[in-house]
Amino acid sequence: MFTLGTPIGMALAVNKIWRIWKYALGSFSDEKTKQYDNYIVLVRTIILLTYFTTNIFIVAGVVRHWNPNYETQRLSLQHQPVQEGHLG
Repeated sequence: MFTLGTPIGMALAVNKIWRIWKYALGSFSDEKTKQYDNYIVLVRTIILLTYFTTNIFIVAGVVRHWNPNYETQRLSLQHQPVQEGHLG
């Protein structure tokens, strides 16, 4: 058998990891859509990465404002601009 140190062994390992990733993101058992399986897994991977990125920003915002001793500057209502539609 091929060892992991050879180029063929690496290609087989990457192919196996790719196949496991495809099945982890959703079952691909339909013969009619077999030719689109790689495209589907790419779209699902992009969606998953956007979820992770969004979560990282949300958690970073929470951690940033975690310390109650840190004061942030806030404008009073009299110094904020009023939009024309809200004047009544």
